[in-house]
Amino acid sequence: MGRITIPAADVHRLLDDAARPGSTYQQVFTDLAATMHGRPVADILPLLRAAAADAQLSFTSADLADQAVAISRGTRYELRVRVTPSQAPASGG
Repeated sequence: MGRITIPAADVHRLLDDAARPGSTYQQVFTDLAATMHGRPVADILPLLRAAAADAQLSFTSADLADQAVAISRGTRYELRVRVTPSQAPASGG
């Protein structure tokens, strides 16, 4: 099981939201799970790293490796997401 902490304002980068069209990390993971089952972890891992970088998500290397193994084996992957309050922009004045 993996863990990630993200600000509330960035949840859209991780999870699908019908109000915000576009590719999210969740969608990329789902697509890879559907197309890469049975493939070597070494083929999947760079794709997950690129998706995390594109979404500006800071998964650990171990989390990404665990995700790649789950995709390769066709097993479930559980991710615990901790959402923190978004910081208000500093006001000048």
